[in-house]
Amino acid sequence: MLNPAAIFEAGDLLLSSGQTYRGAKLSYRTYGTLSAARDNVVLYPTSYSAQHLDTQWLISPGGILDSDRWFVIIPDMFGNGLSSSPSNTPEPFNASRYPHFSILDNVRVQRRLLHEVFGIKRLKMVYGWSMGGMQAYQWASSFPDEVERIAVVCGAARCAPHNYVFLEGVKAALTADPAWRNGAFDARPERGLRAMARVYAGWALSQAFYRDRLWTQMGYTSVEDWLVGNWEGNFLRRDALDLLAHMHTWQHFTIADDPAHGGDFERALRAITADVMLMPCNTDLYFRLDDNARELPMLARGQLVPIESDWGHRAGNPVHRGPDEAFIRDQVHALLAR
Repeated sequence: MLNPAAIFEAGDLLLSSGQTYRGAKLSYRTYGTLSAARDNVVLYPTSYSAQHLDTQWLISPGGILDSDRWFVIIPDMFGNGLSSSPSNTPEPFNASRYPHFSILDNVRVQRRLLHEVFGIKRLKMVYGWSMGGMQAYQWASSFPDEVERIAVVCGAARCAPHNYVFLEGVKAALTADPAWRNGAFDARPERGLRAMARVYAGWALSQAFYRDRLWTQMGYTSVEDWLVGNWEGNFLRRDALDLLAHMHTWQHFTIADDPAHGGDFERALRAITADVMLMPCNTDLYFRLDDNARELPMLARGQLVPIESDWGHRAGNPVHRGPDEAFIRDQVHALLAR
């Protein structure tokens, strides 16, 4: 069952940065039916630049997230254009004055949504891809008594240094647009958005993806067709300042930022009591399998299950369907059955 999208009025928020965001709004959508005992809830946070309509494809009867069995909630991450974002924030805190949300800020408001709107106190699972995986990790570390299991798909417990540098290149391409002035854009930066898209396309898929022309599986007829139709088309429909806000949230993420952990990364990982499934892709160029492997020994109940795929980071969001989707579905169903 597909339920209407809604807005949670979160009020004035004191953010991790020390700034206050006034009148915060969290967009969300639910799928399926909440059980009387409120014990069938799966939280599915959004990823970089994504809105719930972009990621809801994997929620279906019998799908990766089975809507016949689970009550799935997608909260739209702050900065994605639906929840409070630079593109919808009124003066004087718009544009370069936008107060940035951390991953922890997102999770805290999601928790309020669950408690205040639905009376949900415990989650069967938090499932997240990419930045959604960051949010899943933060949930399990900050609120261990409220999360039974998490699936971190092509994500990590912090932004690795190389991941940070990758994003610096994307950011530089976008802000090289001549419309970039004094920390904001004075016109729509089409050239910057197209340049950003092309930089991103080289990182999000593997070398084998391009060598073997796997873009043809999605109906594209050439590399140029793929770059314009998929990558430029995707980013041109987004607000540039929203994209930069999400980069800021991504680059500054570590689960150790929760004051309860005192900045201690290992302590933040050891605080997790949930059953953790780490599902990196072996060819992901920025959320590296090795980062998850380093996290694994610090988890009380962790499992590392790599996706063997040439689709790189995109293997974790397999809209191309095929074996990647089947692999993720089987692993998630097994995790939920434990």
